[in-house]
Parts: sequence; structure tokens; C-alpha cells
Amino acid sequence: MEKILAIACALLLLGLPQISLAQLDRPAITNFTQQTQTQPAPLPMDQAFPYFVSELSPGKYRVTWDLAPGHYLYRHAFQFSLRQSADSANLLVDFDLPDGIQKTDQFFGQIVAYYNQVSVNLELTTVPGPNAELLIQYQGCADWGFCYPPQSSPFKLLR
Repeated sequence: MEKILAIACALLLLGLPQISLAQLDRPAITNFTQQTQTQPAPLPMDQAFPYFVSELSPGKYRVTWDLAPGHYLYRHAFQFSLRQSADSANLLVDFDLPDGIQKTDQFFGQIVAYYNQVSVNLELTTVPGPNAELLIQYQGCADWGFCYPPQSSPFKLLR
């Protein structure tokens, strides 16, 4: 309110036509209210991009995402690594991505995206130890314009 009064006083001092406080205040509140009513709330990550890991054979895994409607994952954001223990270096894991959909994204421009469901096959180059974790990195967005931050999720490999 103090800011609005300061603007009104400045306009009066400059000799501009008088503007009532109601004229300054109402559009801002109305526009904000309209924006918040039409803007969907982002889903939590585990609802927007739920995934599961399955072991296909020793050293071969599949990570499958079942994406919420209107949500997509970026092809360029996938990365997988193996961490044998908390103090060991991460080892990159080979993976195969399926074909995706070409689209123009408001954040990254021309990209390849995945909608609905995407499965990624992984092949470890070393035998995982008893404390091994698969680090799963990905990023996605909602079609209405909300982009989630990059994710890095550890998944404990059972041996």
C-alpha cells in the first residue's frame, strides 16, 4: 500500500492527471487472482515421474517411467551411474534410449521428449558390490510450462 501511495504522490508532483488508489490497486489484484486460478499446481515428483527398476539378467536392468498425463522427460537429461559405496567414484553405465518425440520446448528449444511411458535399458560394466547404488538422473516438465529441477535418485541394487 505504501508503494501505491508513493506512486500516486509522484504522479501528482509531476502534474499528471489524478489517479485514484483504486485504479492502481485493483488491476494488480485481479490479474494475480486470475493467473493463480488458471495456473495448475505442479505435481510432486513421485506423481509426475514415477519409475521402477527391474533386473533383466545379471548386470542388465530396465528403468521404466510411467509419466503423468501432460508431463514429459528430456532425452538429453538422462544419465546413469553406479556407485559401489558411499566413498567410491561413480562409474558411468551404458544405456539405450528409445526414439522420442521431436518438439520445441520453451526452456531448451528443439528437444526430444518422452510422454506416457519410457523404458531405458542399462548394462553394468562391473559386478555391483553389496552396497552398490544405481544413480538415476533425469529431468522433465509439464506441458503447461512448469519445469522440474534435474533429479538424481539413488536406487539400492539388491545382491
